[in-house]
Amino acid sequence: MADITNTTSSTQPNYAAMGIATTASQTAPKVSSTGTKTTLDQSDFLALMTAQLKNQDPFNPVDNTQMVAQMAQFSSVAGISQMNSTLSGIATKLGGSSAADAMSYVGKTVLVPGTTAYPRSDGSLDGAVELDKDATQVTVSIADANGGTVRQLQLGATKAGSAEWSWDGKDEDGNAVTNGPFTVSVAAANANTDISSRSLVWAPVQSVSLPSSGTPTLKVVGVGNVKPADVRSAT
Repeated sequence: MADITNTTSSTQPNYAAMGIATTASQTAPKVSSTGTKTTLDQSDFLALMTAQLKNQDPFNPVDNTQMVAQMAQFSSVAGISQMNSTLSGIATKLGGSSAADAMSYVGKTVLVPGTTAYPRSDGSLDGAVELDKDATQVTVSIADANGGTVRQLQLGATKAGSAEWSWDGKDEDGNAVTNGPFTVSVAAANANTDISSRSLVWAPVQSVSLPSSGTPTLKVVGVGNVKPADVRSAT
């Protein structure tokens, strides 16, 4: 009868003879001391999966389910990498478009949220009111450079959204008011409930600021820095 008291070493497959490196003979991947890579990309993922297939136990190969799961992970990694590249390209194009759009406002007059308004050469003034909800009464007050109210415009019942108003540049007695610029304020209510509202004024765009990163800003006379997204209209 054969001696079977020491079968552990005799039944261990001779991996070296098969050209397969065992766990004991494998060495950990070397990392360059000067390298800065801290994440794995799809080429690293493929290399790891290939190494796993090459060094798997032929008597206990990777289960098909595990293989499919790893391939799915590989596809996900590749898809995410491609999506990130695509989104980066889109962001670059959008950034260029935003800068070009902002530059196109220079020299134009824009309608933006603000309270300081400059009249036309004939003394008249236009603006708008922006309401969050319907209002039964909207009042636009216009004050001169000294802070005194020179005219109040009653817009009456107004739907939510933007409502335009126009002033002829004269006070309640029909006298021309010349000491601008003017300060515009808005009060809106629905019955006895105040409605959130904003004054919109027309003002010229003096220049554009284009930072290396971030959103361009418009320098609007009398208003200050305004984002292009805040422009309601332009002429």
